[in-house]
Amino acid sequence: MHTHRTALTALCLVATAAVTLTACGDGGDDSGNKGGKKAGPKASATAKKEPFADLSGPQIIDRALKATTGASSLRMKGSMASDGGPGSIDLALDTKGQCVGSIGTQGEGSIDLIGKGDTVYMRYDAAFLRSEMKGEPKAEVDGAIEMMADRWAKTTTKGSEKKEFAEFCDLKTVLADFEDTGSVARKGKPATVDGVPALTLHETDGKDRATLYVATEGEPYLLKTVNEPGTGKKPDTLVLTDFDKPVKATPPQGDVLDLDELQD
Repeated sequence: MHTHRTALTALCLVATAAVTLTACGDGGDDSGNKGGKKAGPKASATAKKEPFADLSGPQIIDRALKATTGASSLRMKGSMASDGGPGSIDLALDTKGQCVGSIGTQGEGSIDLIGKGDTVYMRYDAAFLRSEMKGEPKAEVDGAIEMMADRWAKTTTKGSEKKEFAEFCDLKTVLADFEDTGSVARKGKPATVDGVPALTLHETDGKDRATLYVATEGEPYLLKTVNEPGTGKKPDTLVLTDFDKPVKATPPQGDVLDLDELQD
């Protein structure tokens, strides 16, 4: 479980966030055994169709993380409450450095992001700029807001000090913490995430609890994680969709502020 918390924490740093959650429901159990009769051929066939019947919880998690980190693109949407939140993230990204979406923190504004190759486009709102410039003279804060708020700006990611921008849009970097697990997950009940059949798995670490949802049809992608920190805070929730779908990162047109030129 520790690994999944680390991954969510990494996402919080990328996007400290507020929440749009995808509902998930438990599936029913149908044993097919009525009137005390022994299970017949139909019941045996049903048993054989049980997802991941021959795998342990940790083995399922290993497969899920391998499939997820092997995706060429995906979309992540959810909330991070335990580290700097509550906040929200809705970002599609791929392994080629393309991304499009938004990240933000409640009460401290948000950023729209478009990543295309070596260039990242950002659009800050006034609340975010004000939060980032806490402690600065009011005149400077007001000037930055007048110049940049709700306006697209761009910067290249080639300089070492700008690599953090590239990491927002690099799927391999974002999912790096998913690759080494050491899971002790227990199997749970069937469920669905956005209509996709899944199996729930549960992990505990002291008072902390995590529930993970793994697809049972097609690739065993990790579809959803819910981390309950056990401190009375709202859980961290992340939903993953749109695996291997193209990311349409179209650069904004018109009035785009070039931050690199301002720094020259």
